[in-house]
Amino acid sequence: MNWPKNLKGRVKVKEPLKKHTTFQIGGAAQFFIEPEDPGDLKLLLNLLKRDKIPFRIIGAGSNILVDDYGVNGAVLRLNSPYFKKAEFKGLNLDVGSGLLINRLVWLTHKHGLSGAEFLVGIPGTVGGALMMNAGISEKGKSTCLSGRQVKSIGDLVVNVTVADYNGNIKTLNRKDIQFGYRESSLSKYIILSARLKLVKKDKNKIRDTIKKCLGYRKDTHDLSRPSAGCIFKNPEGFSAGQLIDLCGLKGKRIQDARVSFKHANFILNLGKARAKDVFKLMKLITKEVEDRFDIILKPEIKIWQ
Repeated sequence: MNWPKNLKGRVKVKEPLKKHTTFQIGGAAQFFIEPEDPGDLKLLLNLLKRDKIPFRIIGAGSNILVDDYGVNGAVLRLNSPYFKKAEFKGLNLDVGSGLLINRLVWLTHKHGLSGAEFLVGIPGTVGGALMMNAGISEKGKSTCLSGRQVKSIGDLVVNVTVADYNGNIKTLNRKDIQFGYRESSLSKYIILSARLKLVKKDKNKIRDTIKKCLGYRKDTHDLSRPSAGCIFKNPEGFSAGQLIDLCGLKGKRIQDARVSFKHANFILNLGKARAKDVFKLMKLITKEVEDRFDIILKPEIKIWQ
């Protein structure tokens, strides 16, 4: 592949994707590219389209399971300083899609602005959080949040600036975006940035809420080994973790992939787990839950094959 000299971003060939996912599993990307800015992104997208090279977008890789054989085509990561900008404008925050969620939360605390505290501890980027409409479960409400505070990032959105797959940029207002449970209509775009609406609040109270939310995640999530967080979505009216637990699957292990003893909806990489081990474990879990409860679990993670 001959990359144009005016492409400013970095291009790596056969880059192992396990280095870029929290699961630490998966083969290599044919090309791994970090465009420098929207102009660079547009140049790159046109080049990929011309040469019929498929592409995917990765953020912090916190909800992705990559096949052991890797993926064909290009994997793009918006990781340059341009895509990590954060600018406060009154009660609004304009933030780039590449900024880490934890960085976002502590920036809002520093400026005495509240609303994003519940996102702390999510190991992802703003773009990934918007794409998946990241948030906190109902169970966490009594422990972490109080009153009528938001539970998903979509509730904070004023607008989102995106690029289509030709690199054309437009801004979508909140009313034009559909946010659902762990999904959004933004999946057909490349998210560049967002404007979030916050509220003024005492910094000490913001810090207290952040600490409660961090405590909630530490108490309920298994952070002891690499994972992709919750593997399955919660079926309506049920907890996927509870269903898996009731099937007696906590601790179930296939090679180095193991269902967490602490949170049954977490599959851990004990060190040398392969994607095929996780696939087998997911298949087993799905069958057991369907056989016992007549409920079909749907993956929350994205599977790259």
